[in-house]
Amino acid sequence: MAGCSAGNQSADKKENGAHSAKSEFPVSIKDATGETVKIEKKPKKIVSLIPSNTEVAFALGLNKEIVGVSDFDNYPEAATKKPKIGGLDFNVEKIVGIKPDLVLAHASSAHTSKQGIDQLKNAGIKVVVINEAQNFNDTYKSINMIAKATGTQEKGDKIVKSMKDDLAALKEKAKQVKKEKKVWVEVAPAPEIYTAGKGTFIDDMLTAIHAKNAAGSLKGWAKVSEEQPVKYNPDVIVTTYGYYSKKPKEQVLSRKGWKDIPAVKNKNIYDVHSDKVTRPGPRLIEGVEELARAVYPDVYKK
Repeated sequence: MAGCSAGNQSADKKENGAHSAKSEFPVSIKDATGETVKIEKKPKKIVSLIPSNTEVAFALGLNKEIVGVSDFDNYPEAATKKPKIGGLDFNVEKIVGIKPDLVLAHASSAHTSKQGIDQLKNAGIKVVVINEAQNFNDTYKSINMIAKATGTQEKGDKIVKSMKDDLAALKEKAKQVKKEKKVWVEVAPAPEIYTAGKGTFIDDMLTAIHAKNAAGSLKGWAKVSEEQPVKYNPDVIVTTYGYYSKKPKEQVLSRKGWKDIPAVKNKNIYDVHSDKVTRPGPRLIEGVEELARAVYPDVYKK
């Protein structure tokens, strides 16, 4: 949770005790690269280089302050109407031309984008590299870091508390599960099938709702053969690619050799929203709920 280090006494008090009602500037933040970034005053113009940062920024109420987003940003709808600054290879000149007070970068691309980030810094723009989140605690840390950098710490605290409370409630409900189900989660369809192993949000979510990840012995986003899931013999199959691949359930049902899998026999195949189960941000809780309703519909009724 403590991803940000303070550079003055007032900031120390906020880090070590309760956050003050009003965010104070200047603030010093130790970002994901280990660099301490000092922000003199509340940013009025912010550019986000990755969708997860953008979602968090909007949740913090920074719609007016966001003046540039990546080509991949798709949520909330207001983000799709913001000026685009490029994809993984962001347009440095365009960002400099916008004259932002703050750029929210991300650790997942900080190495490959180092030259561009250095150019932004050399242009006098403050750049904070947000940590790459692999679990819920990492996500809370990301939200806190963005909130501190943007002077919205009180709102950030509320978002994190709400997420923790909602997740605790879902875990409490999971105690009603009488028989644990084995779940196969497919994040990319044939011919190149990928699943979610250890170290992914999906694995954490399944654990939270007392379900067993069929691919729990694998690590990260793992590629498997079409025969491998048959050996796992899952009770439920969950796909996450319905937003770009038509009729995912029918695709699974049509596979040769899968007809004897319990999930296929009973047609327990569901599609959940990919962003909600993979993108670090407030909507992860919605992802847990979607997954829970798919796996245990009787326990997690709306």
